[in-house]
Amino acid sequence: MTRLAAHGRHPVRLSLNGTPVEAEAEPRMLLSDFLRHRIGATGTHVGCEHGVCGACTVIVGGMLTRSCLTLAAQVDGCEVQTVEGLAPSPDRLGILQQAFRRNHALQCGFCTAGILMSLDYYLRRNPSPREADIRDLLSGHLCRCTGYTPIIKAALEAAADFSNTTEEKSDA
Repeated sequence: MTRLAAHGRHPVRLSLNGTPVEAEAEPRMLLSDFLRHRIGATGTHVGCEHGVCGACTVIVGGMLTRSCLTLAAQVDGCEVQTVEGLAPSPDRLGILQQAFRRNHALQCGFCTAGILMSLDYYLRRNPSPREADIRDLLSGHLCRCTGYTPIIKAALEAAADFSNTTEEKSDA
């Protein structure tokens, strides 16, 4: 990685949910702050700022990433996916978001963005998860409102929907 001068701002260019964006960041600016305050992607929440709660989870270069532990400069040139990119269009929810809505899998909503990102990442790679697998994934996220039961139910329902969608597309 190029050594950045400690003073001033430096350009950070990335693809955010498939759209090229560019903004400036100080060398010590966290990705979570960069997304929220420089880019305006406020769906990424900041909870503990220690990587423990999972609220800030995004996908960087195909890897689940805690944006509160990542510097903005580190994602220069990367593909970054946030919760804003889960919906197919501004007026439609994605499969996982629909399942959350149907199952009342959110209450205050603070943790929801990070949980959605982790589940979307996981379910697209594991189309037939067991409940224990979902529970294990969720152990990296703190939710104070739901008790996790509706989240697990929504995740299992969405997994079945992802499988049906894949099957329908492959038959066409």
